[in-house]
Amino acid sequence: MDDKTNNPDPETKFPVLNVRTVCYIKPLIKNPNVVVGDFTYFSDDKNPEDFEQHITHFYDFYDDKLIIGKFCQIAKGVTFMMNGANHKMNAFSTYPFYIFEGWGASAPSINEFPLKGDTIIGNDVWIGENATILAGVKIGDGAIIGAQSIVASDVEPYTIVGGNPAKPIRKRFEKETIDFLLNLEWWDWSIEKIKQSIDVLSNADIEKLKAIE
Repeated sequence: MDDKTNNPDPETKFPVLNVRTVCYIKPLIKNPNVVVGDFTYFSDDKNPEDFEQHITHFYDFYDDKLIIGKFCQIAKGVTFMMNGANHKMNAFSTYPFYIFEGWGASAPSINEFPLKGDTIIGNDVWIGENATILAGVKIGDGAIIGAQSIVASDVEPYTIVGGNPAKPIRKRFEKETIDFLLNLEWWDWSIEKIKQSIDVLSNADIEKLKAIE
């Protein structure tokens, strides 16, 4: 029988023994518009506890959200650029006169901005070093984002993308396997079941994965 007292704790800030460059993100979050799932981590060789500093242009009046699933792996230098970075585009000038003193300009209605909605990252997503995720992007479960990529459009599940703007490179698995994984949702299993299945999850034998009850 598994000893639950030795189970990983998603509320632990530093989950790697004697390492202070990797943090679980969930216990660090203070902004209610940032939602992060269990065991998603951020790696940074300076201050991994400042994850929220990597979410830019995040203004309350836009009321957008950053939602990140479970078991994601986020490398150092990753930036999430939220809707506040957008300027009004349906006018002759994009310059924001209204935020500066002396111009006497009134702020336009939020409806006039090109808002993209919430930014949603699925489960078991790997985001490579110095990647930038733009506002409103939806990244599917199991996707991989290449280092230095600028992600301006949605990414399908279990797809590797890279570049500026990021483009699909290839699918990680065949469609049948991807469909099975999406239905399986292993990230929602109990900790005990995941621990018992690590050898299978850490390989790519679909028959062994299907055999898990």
